[in-house]
Amino acid sequence: MRWDNLSPGGSPPALFGTDVVSRTFDTPEFRGITFHEVRARTIINRVPGASRMPFEWTVNPYRGCSHACVYCFARNTHSYLDLDTGHDFDTQIVVKVNAPELLRRELAAPRWRGEHIAMGTNVDCYQRAEGRYRLMPGIISALRDHANPFSILTKGSLILRDLELLEQAARVTEVATAVSVGFTDRRLWRDVEPGTPAPDKRLEVCRTLNEHGIPCAVLMAPVLPFLSDSPEQLRETVRAIAAAGATSVTPLVLHLRPGAREWYMRWLAERHPHLVRRYMTMYAEGAYAPKWYQRRITRQVHELAREFGIGPSRAGAARRLGSAAPEAAVPAGPTQLTLL
Repeated sequence: MRWDNLSPGGSPPALFGTDVVSRTFDTPEFRGITFHEVRARTIINRVPGASRMPFEWTVNPYRGCSHACVYCFARNTHSYLDLDTGHDFDTQIVVKVNAPELLRRELAAPRWRGEHIAMGTNVDCYQRAEGRYRLMPGIISALRDHANPFSILTKGSLILRDLELLEQAARVTEVATAVSVGFTDRRLWRDVEPGTPAPDKRLEVCRTLNEHGIPCAVLMAPVLPFLSDSPEQLRETVRAIAAAGATSVTPLVLHLRPGAREWYMRWLAERHPHLVRRYMTMYAEGAYAPKWYQRRITRQVHELAREFGIGPSRAGAARRLGSAAPEAAVPAGPTQLTLL
């Protein structure tokens, strides 16, 4: 496994030291998962300008994700570790055990200007590993103590463990949160997001955060073509989002980048073989569905949001949450994230 350099070609400087400790735990919640404990050399990561992402800085305490979402766009980053982008991504989790202390040091550096930091924009910082390693309390505490604005996007319910810390941070700086709920179909959820809490549980998280004064929106992502995009399914999902008191809803259609594309198409061939040809046609031009389709989904969701009393996400809110604003919800082309 390649630890001393995480980029193909071997030119960028090493991101981790070589003192890696790998652990497995024979407990039900972690069975079959290996944790690789590393000491990161940096934790506040700049997103490349060419990425077109609506945020510039991220903090990522984990790589790989036990949520095991078959469509996860971050899968390809595991290939930089000489791990596969399928099963290994779900079960070989890199843990940056020094993330809180490193963040506190970087926030105190004279060169840091207190800019917004987005978390959970690649793999979930509240995945199951966080239940054991408890990195987020130290991370939020550091951001609170420096009054540094931040946002968190999650599919997990563990964020509620840190509710008091989030409330403390919100008293001194701007804090925004979002949960990701692409659909409410429980059968589909068990198939494509097997390691996550159920959609209704995530919406309970949204409701609780808003009730405690922590603004929480919903990223309705991904909308899966031919699986979760019928008018009835969209209506039911938006209705549930509205009932949870979400501050806004932003729909995003499935995109299939290398690594995720192969894993998702393999799953599709096993579970829904009759859809393979339709997907090959829809994604023939690359990672993104056709713009006409993305616009149609966005229009439908925004119309339903207005009907149920929630507005489409505003550009400012979307920027804080690390999602696309409504007018940018149809990507102009491929984007790249720095997943360090």
